[in-house]
Amino acid sequence: MIIVPVKEGENIERALKRFKRKFEKTGAIRELRSRKNFEKPSVKKRIQKQKAIYVQHLQLLDEQ
Repeated sequence: MIIVPVKEGENIERALKRFKRKFEKTGAIRELRSRKNFEKPSVKKRIQKQKAIYVQHLQLLDEQ
């Protein structure tokens, strides 16, 4: 359960923004979307490997 204490006199939009940020950090939406469709473990590994290669490529470009 996410608890966001609202301070006295605090703007409700600011409290809502903090709630959204905390909710996003939990990863609940990401997990729901990934569970919506079954993905084979081999496909998961392949995608994870491609992401790692892409990030490594970006880091190499950044160093140069």
